Amino acid sequence: MLLGETEVVHVAAQSGIGIGSAVAVVCCWERNKSIILAIVAAFFSWLYVIYFACTRRPGEYKA
Repeated sequence: MLLGETEVVHVAAQSGIGIGSAVAVVCCWERNKSIILAIVAAFFSWLYVIYFACTRRPGEYKA
């Protein structure tokens, strides 16, 4: 990998949303179907993911 390619990858990784935010949005959307709550969950990212894991309902388990 050339030096220029490394800089491009580094900048692209910094400018996107984090994986915690993406997981939080998906979890929140599956439970609530609300865009506002999904945005709030993205803000709290991993805290919401932990909350979701601790408060899952029986129907939310993957079959």
